[in-house]
Amino acid sequence: MAGHSKFKNIMHRKGAQDAKRAKVFTRLIREIQVAARMGLPDPEMNPRLKSAVAAAKSANMPNDNIDRAIKRAVGDGEGENFEEIRYEGYGSGGVAIIVEALTDNRNRTASEVRAAFTKHGGSLGETNSVSFQFSRVGAITLPGDCADPDQVFEIALEAGATDVISGPDSHEITCAPDELHTVRATVEEKLGPPEEAALVWKPNSTVEIEEGVIEKLFKLFAALDESDDVQSVSANYEADDSVLARLMD
Repeated sequence: MAGHSKFKNIMHRKGAQDAKRAKVFTRLIREIQVAARMGLPDPEMNPRLKSAVAAAKSANMPNDNIDRAIKRAVGDGEGENFEEIRYEGYGSGGVAIIVEALTDNRNRTASEVRAAFTKHGGSLGETNSVSFQFSRVGAITLPGDCADPDQVFEIALEAGATDVISGPDSHEITCAPDELHTVRATVEEKLGPPEEAALVWKPNSTVEIEEGVIEKLFKLFAALDESDDVQSVSANYEADDSVLARLMD
């Protein structure tokens, strides 16, 4: 099923604008530690940990760093205890935004997120103030050259996916949240390892915005990126590809 991928328009993923590898590694290590604490320390027995380890390897994190993060997570009180927090609000142009964080200090994180929204024309709301405009889904990204679109579509749907959007550079597979790891396993077996597999907030509809507005929006995203606590930022905007490409360079 050929078409244009919308995920890059609606998801501002952590790492997209990170200039330093250390900052990327810090976020990945936090996810590994949280995943290891929530389940077994074996990635093959812990789907969330398997996804976290795969993301770390995609970012070229050394295996020693990954193993050390897992050991710290399951050690006797070693390492920080992080908790998951979600923030919701609006940015320029009425764009709905969901911010997900892993933090060991709620007050610090709330202050950083609130300051970013305030400084860049946004407004932070209460929990569930915008999440009703999104659906929680599993999202799997495959490289565009792994197979032709029809083959990817057939394999993904047989595995339990709900949709596939293919473009020249990637195939975006969507599935129900509780089917993510089953679909991923089947797809990986037949088409090779995905570039990314995670639960994401997919907008039920998008807001089309102009270049001037999106520049303000990306300044907000960049400010949120400055916080090591922020893991992902989802937003329901849509803009011209040429504008997005220029701003994300």
